[in-house]
Amino acid sequence: MSYVTSLQEGPLLTLILNRSELLNALNAQVLDDLSAALDAVDLDTVRCLIFTGAGEKAFAAGADIAAMADMTPEEAAAFSRRGNEVFRRIETFPLPTIAAVNGYALGGGCELAMACDMRLCSETAVFGQPEVTLGITPGFGGTQRLMRLVGMGKAKELIFSARNVKAPKALEIGLVNAVYPPEELLPAAKKLGARIAKNAPIAVRACKAAMNEGIDLPMDEAVDAEIREFSGCFETEDQKRGMAAFLSKQKNVEFENR
Repeated sequence: MSYVTSLQEGPLLTLILNRSELLNALNAQVLDDLSAALDAVDLDTVRCLIFTGAGEKAFAAGADIAAMADMTPEEAAAFSRRGNEVFRRIETFPLPTIAAVNGYALGGGCELAMACDMRLCSETAVFGQPEVTLGITPGFGGTQRLMRLVGMGKAKELIFSARNVKAPKALEIGLVNAVYPPEELLPAAKKLGARIAKNAPIAVRACKAAMNEGIDLPMDEAVDAEIREFSGCFETEDQKRGMAAFLSKQKNVEFENR
């Protein structure tokens, strides 16, 4: 049985972690199912991915500790490597991604949310990296992505102390983009996804590529990445369509993803 359910609605694809009896805890099978779900995405019809968790309590309450407890160092390295491969794939996936965090996002759950381009959360959401209370470090990119999102000092405070943060604090420190009542979270994520999906998809994907590449480069090299993506858009039909519509004052342009 797959632990990830895919639901496509027009240009939006929602991937739901479906292990609610264990608060959507991440194990090797969940990672494999996430990877398989990404394999199945139709880049011609899907323009935005939304990740969320089944049930009302958790986005993902962390990795499956029962599955990890007796790992050897070699097994732990393989598990961490697999998680990082999948999350890095989400981070670099061509389409924009939104995490709709509907409850606990701890450990691997927080790391999954951070691998997405944007994070929306419910008022009941709780974020944290509690790994040091278990005698380990974050293993799916938490030590690297958290500091890039909230700054080195705050990331070290949260990881070293294992302190959880609730939705308002997560918004304050820049970990999430917005906070909603629980019943409004998924509609808000779909509304944002739909707004993104209306724009020229090749251009949106080029923006993501330029930003992901440029963030770790010196500025002179980073702007070269932007120049490359910018100029590449001029090979597309969508660029011609979009600029012609602007010049003729046409509204509600329908881009064709080519």
